[in-house]
Amino acid sequence: MKFALTAIGTGSAAHPDNLALLAQKGEELGFESLWCPEHLAVPLAIESRYPYADDGRFPGPATVALHDPLVALAYVAGCTQRIKLGTGIFVLPLRNPLAVAKAVASLDVLSRGRVLFGIGIGWLKEEFEAVGAPWEERAARTREWVRMLKALWTEETPSFEGRFHRFPPIGFSPKPAQKPHPPLIFGGESGPGLKRAAELGDGWYGSAYTPESVRAPLAKLRELCQASGRDFARLEITVGVHRGGPPDRDTVRRFEDAGVHRLMVFAPGFVPRARYDEMLAGMERFAGEVMR
Repeated sequence: MKFALTAIGTGSAAHPDNLALLAQKGEELGFESLWCPEHLAVPLAIESRYPYADDGRFPGPATVALHDPLVALAYVAGCTQRIKLGTGIFVLPLRNPLAVAKAVASLDVLSRGRVLFGIGIGWLKEEFEAVGAPWEERAARTREWVRMLKALWTEETPSFEGRFHRFPPIGFSPKPAQKPHPPLIFGGESGPGLKRAAELGDGWYGSAYTPESVRAPLAKLRELCQASGRDFARLEITVGVHRGGPPDRDTVRRFEDAGVHRLMVFAPGFVPRARYDEMLAGMERFAGEVMR
């Protein structure tokens, strides 16, 4: 089992001193990775339903600090040596895919191969409208963008011909340090989201689960992998723990028995700076009593 910090680069964890402190403390204690969420813009008025809350409401204020995750993770890379750097979750169809491929490759090289590229299609229509990106067919665009990323990252002089984007042979360097490329970990808990993970991903990222509730999406992922001719055992499963703070050893074992490989166990960005001493002490206890 791997253990991770999430909500890095947002809220209280957006301040550079706090971000460096958390990254270095997480690495010292043996956390495997930290993950940075993202939104380019959060509209003041949101009619779109947030899919990861029972009431459908976005959990934070529109004015909450949210760094560009690739920039924030590059800062973290310079403060650390080993801890892996995850995007959780990067909204791929909001951006030009060639620019994304360049930024991710650069981060992977500069961090010496530590990137975990968590991606999704997005849920916030008003954000797409604010950015000027097309909302419709964002799922189809994401599938095409993934094909393009892989071509840019793995081919010496890549070219591409797609429905939405095309270019003749070009030079594209540097290539990522990880071969063939950084892991592509798909977020999304709907049927189509699970299908994308099963067909295109190196892993799946689920938001908030118990050892019992995670079994249903994992069974569906197994079925979808089989249907697409892919080996479910090669899909790395990452989930957040559903409420109630970090899990005890028994709960971790039950997650492991269910087929989970990585648990998000602390979310520092949601904790006020005044409570950091308490949170850091909790991280130390968890490292000693559960991780070890």
